[in-house]
Amino acid sequence: MTQIDTPSLAPLPSSAALRALGERVKHGLLVFNNRLEVSIANALVRELFGVDEAGSSGLARELERLLPSFAIPQVRESGNWNGSLPIGERVITVHLHHHADAAGESFLALFQQVDGPEDYERELQQRHAELRQAYLRLNGAQEKLLQSEKMASIGQLAAGVAHEINNPIGYVHSNLGSLQEYLRSLFTVIEAYERALRAPDPKALIAEIDDIRDRLDIDFISRDLPQLMAESREGIERVTRIVRDLKDFSYSGRDESWKLADLHAGLESTINIIWNELKYKVTLERHYGELPMIECLPSELNQVYMNLLLNAGHAIAERGNIIVSTGVEGEEVWVQFEDDGAGISPELRQRIFDPFFTTKPVGSGTGLGLSISYGIINKHHGRIDVESTVGEGSRFRIVLPVRQPR
Repeated sequence: MTQIDTPSLAPLPSSAALRALGERVKHGLLVFNNRLEVSIANALVRELFGVDEAGSSGLARELERLLPSFAIPQVRESGNWNGSLPIGERVITVHLHHHADAAGESFLALFQQVDGPEDYERELQQRHAELRQAYLRLNGAQEKLLQSEKMASIGQLAAGVAHEINNPIGYVHSNLGSLQEYLRSLFTVIEAYERALRAPDPKALIAEIDDIRDRLDIDFISRDLPQLMAESREGIERVTRIVRDLKDFSYSGRDESWKLADLHAGLESTINIIWNELKYKVTLERHYGELPMIECLPSELNQVYMNLLLNAGHAIAERGNIIVSTGVEGEEVWVQFEDDGAGISPELRQRIFDPFFTTKPVGSGTGLGLSISYGIINKHHGRIDVESTVGEGSRFRIVLPVRQPR
């Protein structure tokens, strides 16, 4: 049998060999650890920073000074970071890589000089395209998160909304049953009159007609029928209003443009949706001022109103009050939600707008309501002011410009 000789494995390159290989690389090459101790700095990178071999130990610290603050955290998280840095009068493209193991952290930086205006412009265009793609992904994720939170809120309120719809539907159904009986009685009287008109002596049937009218209580029917129809119409309008408000509220807003809107209409629409969640323990007061039409995204502001109203309701344990107020000051309008619930401690107040932070029991809240609300108001170039005292209640005031800055 022929025996095949397998060559023995060569030893790993020494540090000197790695440094020699680094000198052959056509890019500036810098290898350092998390203590900013340099192990390899080739001639191109030393020339780039204007230091000799003896001064190469400080290159990592100089690079850290030039990098944006987010570069090192990002490269630790994703393993890579790319960007452009001004070094002297030149613009340099930097590719930063990270590796971590039991021995510690290592960083590899590759530098490439942008020689001319064309190269620089091409590099800028590439970075711009990458940033735009990242922005579009982030914007899409934010829209999906907003819509997800909207639908989650509606899902939590679904039983209450169904109850609000079932109530008017229930009495409309009952009224239709009464209307059917009324119509039967009225047709009976009409038939009696028709027989009287065809009879040779109509006066002889007058007593019978009066008896039918008394037995069927036609006088009561004539009084009750308009009220019955008005109640039924009111019930149908109530259902129509709830369905319309739900449609407006759940609209994703992807194609919604900035428009002039009545903030009071949005408030009433939102209150109409969530009222079943509040009405059993909350007395709601409205102190509305005279507001101009506001340039805004109405659907997104409705989401803010809902989050703040529900939070105010949840802060009230058994029975309490919520006051919704509006007003205008100069070129700004404000909408305020005040409750006399449990209040928020100063330590928690600093975190209430953090994503996923919630004081509610596990499974009772996503922790996104106030965070999303803060983002929406920030998009509208407004602000949310918070005042709260433990045991006395909280006041959230939304301040918005009447017109968006151009």
